[in-house]
This record gives sequence, structure tokens and C-alpha cells, in this order.
Amino acid sequence: MWARPKQLKLRGIIGMNRRNIRYIGRYNSRRLYPLVDDKLKTKLLAEKHGITTPALIGTVSTQFGVKALGRMIAGHPGFVIKPAKGSGGKGILVIEQVDGESFIKPSGARLSIEDLHRHVSNILSGLYSLGGTPDVAMIEGLINFDEKLSEYTYEGVPDIRVIIFRGYPVMAMMRLSTAASDGKANLHQGAVGVGLDIATGTAVRGVQFDRTRRDHPDTGHELASLRIPDWSNLLELAAGCYEMTGLGYLGTDMVIDRNRGPMLLELNARPGLAIQMANGEGLRARLDLVEKQPEGVGVRERVAFSQRHFARHGELKELPEPVLAEASLST
Repeated sequence: MWARPKQLKLRGIIGMNRRNIRYIGRYNSRRLYPLVDDKLKTKLLAEKHGITTPALIGTVSTQFGVKALGRMIAGHPGFVIKPAKGSGGKGILVIEQVDGESFIKPSGARLSIEDLHRHVSNILSGLYSLGGTPDVAMIEGLINFDEKLSEYTYEGVPDIRVIIFRGYPVMAMMRLSTAASDGKANLHQGAVGVGLDIATGTAVRGVQFDRTRRDHPDTGHELASLRIPDWSNLLELAAGCYEMTGLGYLGTDMVIDRNRGPMLLELNARPGLAIQMANGEGLRARLDLVEKQPEGVGVRERVAFSQRHFARHGELKELPEPVLAEASLST
């Protein structure tokens, strides 16, 4: 079954065409895309603007430099290797602990230093990059995510996607890794998406594979009690990415570290639309309201505006499955 256009319009669901033409095309200058398409540039820019990101251990930019990887990661109990120009979580390798000469993934799989060399070499060759262009491998410190969230995820770090429009947080969701997603917070691979109330950071509904989900499929923990700690601070960091990049329509991916608090993982100038499915609500009404707001409003004032106007009240009515399916097509 498919949703009728009238159903989607009534729900305020926007599709790819409207997103691309009405928002991305109008508010995102293409000359600014490299700031977010290259994760290394994003990290250096964030540091300049005082936005917290995971610690950068080092980079590998040449095949000759692959041999120095062992010295670079020596002494680090865990780390993440990722392509600077990767997308959709491709090419990200998480090493949770080091045991002698073995590097252990969250799944328990053991890798050798030769395996790491091979992975970095593949990154450099462009195997995971946008357009297959030569890339740079980034090695970052491991995120020690808040233990309060451990029951809501499986073998992976949960992240929070916040859509920022003209500097205002308009919609948010948390992506919870599962066995089906191989420990990655990727909805297309089977992660659970949980819509979040902009006012409080509490769960409003959950979905997996375009179907309503009330508990985590692997841990069995119910999702209704999910609440993101330090929520207002997280929104302010996300909203500040508007000034940092100059991009008017932006997806910010955030994490909560138990020691450093909210941190920016990466940015996306073309964020997907599955966030509407997770929230059971379309973006259009919120975007229309933000377009009416004046320029020059400060970060805290923008966040307060969003928390006041986009708060959820009462229980959410479930979206019909055809609307869910249609909303997820444009991700």
C-alpha cells in the first residue's frame, strides 16, 4: 500500500524534491559543501569555533604513511578509524579495546595490525569516499558514551541527528545500533530511530525498518523512557553549526560522551528525511515557521524558540504504515 499525496500533505511530510529545491538549493551554497563533506575539515573548523568533537589521534594520507599506524595508535585503549570523505557510515572501523597484538571490535571480532593496515589502505584508495576519490584516513579517540544510554543500544555508540534550519533546531532523533545494523547507527541497515521532543530530549516514538518499534530488538529495553542528558547544551552546540558553516539547511550528528558531554561527530549538507518517520510528523510546518523569523537572532534565543514552539504535548497518534513507508522513501 502507498500513501496518497493528500495524506502526506496533511501530515506535513516533505519529499526529496521539496527538500532539494526549496531548502537545500535556496539556503546551502555549493561552495560551502567541502566544509561538511570532508570530516577532517569539519573537525578543524569545529575546534576553531569552540565546538567539542572527538579527539583526533592522527591522520594517514599516503600509502607510505600506513606503516606508521602502529606507532600512532600505541598506548590508546580504543580508537576509531574513518574516511574523511565517507558517507552513510561506510568505512568506519571501531576498535573497542586492544589485547596484546589483537584489536577487538565491539562485536568481539579480533583484528591484527595487518587488518588495520588493509582497512586504512582501502580508505586511501577511495573505496568508501563520495565518488570514489582518493581519501584520508582519520584516527579518533573512542567515545565513552553515557552509561545511562547503554540499555538502548547494541554494540555501538548511539548518535543524535538534529536538523538545523537557519540556525534553529527543528527536529531530532536518536539512532540506536542493533545486531541487524552490525553495531552501526544507520537506519537503512536496521538501526532503530527514536524521535525526540525538541523541548525535553525525551522519546516520542520509535521505528525500525519502517515499522513502529516500542522496545530495542536486542536489549529488550523499552524506548519510552529514553531521555537525552544535557539536552539544551546539545541543541546549542548543534545550532551553533549554522554560524560555523554558513549552511542554512543542515544535519548535525551529535553524541554524548560521559566525560566531555555533547560532542559533534559530523555534519551533512543533504540530511535524509527519515527523521520525519521517527517523529511521526512532517517537517514542513516547522520549516515554514522558522522562515518567518528575523535574521540575527542568537544561538540561545533560537534554541529557546524551538523548544517553545516545537514541544510535543500528549501521546502521539501512530502514523499509518503507508505514510511511514512513503516518508522513508526519501531518505
